[in-house]
Amino acid sequence: MSNESQPLSGQVAVVTGASRGIGRAIAIEFARAGADVVVSARSSEKAPSKMPGTIEETAREVEAAGGRAIAVPTDVTDELQVQAMAQRTLDEFGRVDILVNNAGVSFPAPFSKTPLKRWDLVMNVNLRGPVMCTQAFLPRMLEQGSGRIINISSYLAEVLMPGMMSYSVSKIALEKLTQALAAELQPKKIAVNALRIEVNIATEGWQFLNPNIDYSDWAKPEAASEVTLWLATRDPSYTGRVVTIAEVRQQMAGGGG
Repeated sequence: MSNESQPLSGQVAVVTGASRGIGRAIAIEFARAGADVVVSARSSEKAPSKMPGTIEETAREVEAAGGRAIAVPTDVTDELQVQAMAQRTLDEFGRVDILVNNAGVSFPAPFSKTPLKRWDLVMNVNLRGPVMCTQAFLPRMLEQGSGRIINISSYLAEVLMPGMMSYSVSKIALEKLTQALAAELQPKKIAVNALRIEVNIATEGWQFLNPNIDYSDWAKPEAASEVTLWLATRDPSYTGRVVTIAEVRQQMAGGGG
């Protein structure tokens, strides 16, 4: 059984988009809670991005936090790579308990200036990616009779922001996927929830792309990772929810389960 300080002891978590930012913070938070972590993203030491962070760096931080880690380079738009990541996870750890679909992209532009290939990229990463990752890991979760899927969404699922239409459409669809999947999987004891991030978070990628903003009042990625851990430790009956950071904090403060 897991203890209070390590509620994820003995569990295996897969986090996409974990080379930096929110995904990296979630991977480390889960490791501190006792989980072994599959660190997945495109940015690796062999194929670095212009932005800071690689999956290998995050994996080392996971191990420093006490978890076992494997770094698996994965483009969530590529079905073969997603299947290979799932296979590697099961070969290495033999099970999967938590899938965090965090990888995401945006292409800020008015609709009239959004090429179809850019629209498709946003949909492929933000919506099709979680679908493929879920399909890849679901058979093992069904076999185990347990599992948790957490989809990382955004307040832009509902709020209209100029230039963010493709991102907004992908996130509202992700939330509907969350609710529908939760209803289907509830009898199988697999919980599916979405975290709708409603605060500005100063991730490494955002700061790299927008160096001239004052980030002093922005939240850190840990604001998202602590509530993701809370979602990962709920009873499986807690499912089909789309919750904000503030709502989760309220429940944490009230000891709500």
